[in-house]
Amino acid sequence: MAFGWTRALRVLPWWWHRAAIWLLGIRVHVHGTPSPARPLLITANHVSWLDITVIGSIMPLSYIAKSEVAGWPIFGILAKLQRTVFVERERRSRTGAVAGEIAERMAGGDVMVLFAEGTSSNGTHVLPFKSSLVGGAAKAIEAAKGQATVQPLAINYTHLDGMPIGRFYKSRVAWYGDMEMASHLWWVLRHGVIDVNVAFGEAVPFNGGAERKAMTRTVEATVRRLVGEATAGRLKESDAVLEPH
Repeated sequence: MAFGWTRALRVLPWWWHRAAIWLLGIRVHVHGTPSPARPLLITANHVSWLDITVIGSIMPLSYIAKSEVAGWPIFGILAKLQRTVFVERERRSRTGAVAGEIAERMAGGDVMVLFAEGTSSNGTHVLPFKSSLVGGAAKAIEAAKGQATVQPLAINYTHLDGMPIGRFYKSRVAWYGDMEMASHLWWVLRHGVIDVNVAFGEAVPFNGGAERKAMTRTVEATVRRLVGEATAGRLKESDAVLEPH
């Protein structure tokens, strides 16, 4: 009974995110598939708070997020239900404990998502990835005495109400800097359907002998390529489309 209740709590946010893309008018085009390998760390670029709902609508998963997310309306509760690992950036003394928690989740089969830029961008470009992104994977490898998998994921908002999004509207769909969530949410609700491409790159095995910075460069290059292909309309036909109605 306890196992069933735990499973239900993990799946509940997935269904909520499915409902949210309907309410917000977001059409999610999924390219590629999540790797079935475990432990799995998905490393993505970050454009908006919408990313959480977009990725969360595809499959049950957990996030590695800044501690401020815990206090967000609605999303903070969902983050806790998704067993999000909250990182307090100003308390570096807890780095080891956080890495251990990430390792425990991954070793237990949870798919972890890390926004590898460390912050959100204006949507027109990908910020440099931080090499610390593989820290959780490295700890999981040590715990499991085996191999973990890192999979790049590219997010790109491409159309607004059926029209291609230029640089101006990309920065409006994006949520970054000191933007207020309430006003941004209201802007999203007032406009038409937003199309977003979510592209899974080739998963990369990571073992104890792998070099973190080299791994970071590899996944960052893949995300940059996929974002560029989505912007230019060169991505292959989507494998699945989650409609907002």
